[in-house]
Amino acid sequence: MEYLLITRSLLFLIITCTATATESIISRRDLLGNGLASTPPMGWNSWNHFNCKIDENIIKQTADSLVSTGLSKLGYKYVNIDDCWAEISRNDKGELVPKKSTFPSGMKALADYVHSKGLKLGIYSDAGYYTCSKKMPGSLGHEEQDAKTFASWGIDYLKYDNCNNDESRPTLRYPVMTRALMKAGRPIFFSLCEWGDMHPALWGYTVGNSWRTTNDISDTWESMVSRADQNEVYADFARPGGWNDPDMLEVGNGGMTKDEYIIHFSIWAISKAPLLIGCDTRNITKDTMEIIANKEVIAVNQDKLGVQAKKVRMEGDWEVWAGPLSNYRVAVLIMNRGSWRTAITAHWDDIGIPPNTSVVARDLWEHKTLKTRFVGNLTATVDSHACKMYILKPVY
Repeated sequence: MEYLLITRSLLFLIITCTATATESIISRRDLLGNGLASTPPMGWNSWNHFNCKIDENIIKQTADSLVSTGLSKLGYKYVNIDDCWAEISRNDKGELVPKKSTFPSGMKALADYVHSKGLKLGIYSDAGYYTCSKKMPGSLGHEEQDAKTFASWGIDYLKYDNCNNDESRPTLRYPVMTRALMKAGRPIFFSLCEWGDMHPALWGYTVGNSWRTTNDISDTWESMVSRADQNEVYADFARPGGWNDPDMLEVGNGGMTKDEYIIHFSIWAISKAPLLIGCDTRNITKDTMEIIANKEVIAVNQDKLGVQAKKVRMEGDWEVWAGPLSNYRVAVLIMNRGSWRTAITAHWDDIGIPPNTSVVARDLWEHKTLKTRFVGNLTATVDSHACKMYILKPVY
């Protein structure tokens, strides 16, 4: 708690010293002007599971699997290629060239295939001379050319990393690509990935549709919860048009328990984070499908009000997260980080419900509405490294 208060105090100091950032949280965002990201993006990204070992067949098969599993109908539309897709050298016109050995058909043909499935294709570049793998060129100095190339291929999403640059501030380099994309003639979702280094929540709203608030995630409990903590500090800056991004989902990659993955998906959903699957959807397990295909939890993430939840109470190893939803409802996440089963109480005065209000509670993981009506608080017993997630609706 003490660390969180110090962190919030430092953030408040930064905000109050930055007039433009202060104005940004008061006014609605419509500055990027691409009409995208009214809700957080949903889809898949290649990096967490495949790293550099990607090719066009994996991308096609993933697109097929999003359709065949029904995930595309739930909103998972973006099929995003990460690093290592291009040749190490540009062609004689200075253009990026898909790697012949892995993407022989080219990106236009691949985009056409993905679009034929009713999905969207995403790609990766870097605000530096080379990407993070150093296996392909970055876009620094080639922003307009690359944006036009991506648009001509039919690209719908650009993840833009921050490696191997000229050490200038990302606040100077990223807007160059923003302007290039706006002139490219095709709406392209712009995902800033400078790992939260320069507090992109303070300036990302004029530059991109999402911005990484953390370093890369890994498939462990400690990594996941620490990314959630870092991301939560910036909750006030997320809203329709631009979202805080604690990195892609690890659900299904095998490093955590099912309960831990349920927490992972629940926090990302209530935090209005991008829901980008990071496992191999061609070989998806029943447990993984139960998590990432939970329509009720997805609906919290995609709620049109677009307000990111916050931690409203912490006591020892347990936490209560809450955030408003449309139609006067509230999403609540009760989470046990400790090693022992424990009872946790969510109080109305913490989560923003008038004290004497009676509510009905919908359990989003049990898929049932609780018979009891609750007034003043709700208590649940939660296993170690597990959670309960509810939507509370006032009854008058």
